[in-house]
Amino acid sequence: MKTFFCDPHAPWQKGGIENAIGRLRRFIPRKTDLEKLPTKRFRQSVATYNNTPRKCLDFRTPAEAFSSQLLHFECESTSWLSPGRHGETLRPTPS
Repeated sequence: MKTFFCDPHAPWQKGGIENAIGRLRRFIPRKTDLEKLPTKRFRQSVATYNNTPRKCLDFRTPAEAFSSQLLHFECESTSWLSPGRHGETLRPTPS
């Protein structure tokens, strides 16, 4: 698997994460002590972040995009423990 490590102090190499950090900074300012941040406020910030429509997601929210992919995955995938045709249980073949 190919990996890429950005150079230190080179934000132009990591546009997506810099954008995400900027969005989060609207709710949780820089140098905020996360241990002192109330859980309710943190959860509200995350909920707002995940429920804000994005142009790159065709104006869907990240939560909607994730849910549609998760539902697609659940519908497309099958477990070897799930019932197959005629009610039999599928089992892996012995090697």
